[in-house]
Amino acid sequence: MVVAAGVVGWFTRTRGESGAPEGSLSAPAQLERPAINLPGRTTQAPFSDAILVGDTLYLSGRLGMDPETGQLPAEPQQEARNVLDQIRSVLEEAGMTMDDLVSVQVFCSDVAYYADFNAVYTSYFTRDPPTRAFVGAGTLLRGARFEVMGIAVRRS
Repeated sequence: MVVAAGVVGWFTRTRGESGAPEGSLSAPAQLERPAINLPGRTTQAPFSDAILVGDTLYLSGRLGMDPETGQLPAEPQQEARNVLDQIRSVLEEAGMTMDDLVSVQVFCSDVAYYADFNAVYTSYFTRDPPTRAFVGAGTLLRGARFEVMGIAVRRS
């Protein structure tokens, strides 16, 4: 018998006489996977804003472009606000909130922006914040300082 832990929870799997796994862990594979995209999305990027599988939402990486100009703001804290506002908008489109996030990955062009990002980040949560990685990633697309992606699970 194999027992493993994952983000979703615990599962147990046994092996039959042939040594092949019995049962199925592919229940999520059988669920629908609707794409969640913000209304009026004009980007022709080869990915969705998010994919919903059951009660779990997988959010694509987002950059903190100014929604009016499409340019990056001069200040890193404003860029952090922009990217987190976009994450919140995608969550709302799926009927979720920032407090539904369970895991966040932040890619940063220079870890010297860590304090700038955190000064903004903490204001987006009313409950305990999700798990998070803050990764020094070097150059990001379009000269961004931050790219943020996450996983959210709808609360029952």
